[in-house]
Amino acid sequence: MTIHSSLIMKILQISDTHNRHQLLTDMPEADVLIHCGDFTDMGTEEEVLDFLNWFISLPYPHKLFVVGNHDLCLWEANGIEDLPDNVHFLQDRGCEINGVKFFGLGYNHPESLIPDGIDVLVTHEPPVMILDESNNTHWGNAPLRNRVMKTKPKYHLFGHVHDAYGIEKHEDIVFSNGSSLDDFYEMCHNPKLITF
Repeated sequence: MTIHSSLIMKILQISDTHNRHQLLTDMPEADVLIHCGDFTDMGTEEEVLDFLNWFISLPYPHKLFVVGNHDLCLWEANGIEDLPDNVHFLQDRGCEINGVKFFGLGYNHPESLIPDGIDVLVTHEPPVMILDESNNTHWGNAPLRNRVMKTKPKYHLFGHVHDAYGIEKHEDIVFSNGSSLDDFYEMCHNPKLITF
């Protein structure tokens, strides 16, 4: 049995910024900042470096990110050299912060990699039928939903479907779509502050 500290952890979630990350100003304080992918538009190394320079400079104690379908040059990367110790690229790997276990799944990677016993799952895609609808189409991932319902993290954070920004609870799991942009690539959704 895992015993968690009674201290509250504040998690700030953003996603789908598509090179418009500089427009995110005056973000609220948090212990952990999480980007759920699609920080670039064309997936070039130049775009990734621009995002990373911004992300690293932010004054959050811990920063985590996963790749999205636009972040092409990092799809198969096993890691990124020279990241500061408080910045974690969760490409099919996890980390533990103050007793809270995080795990990030790479875009389009097998859901079977998601382990049991995690508290916060970070993916780019949503699970099917949960905060995944845009233009009368459900864009979510069915095998991902099956795995999430089996492993039962406390939180599942994602983006990908810009118009489905929101938060829902199913079977004691909190699902959060934190897309920052709408389908017209306008910055219209606030960063989402989640208290763990």
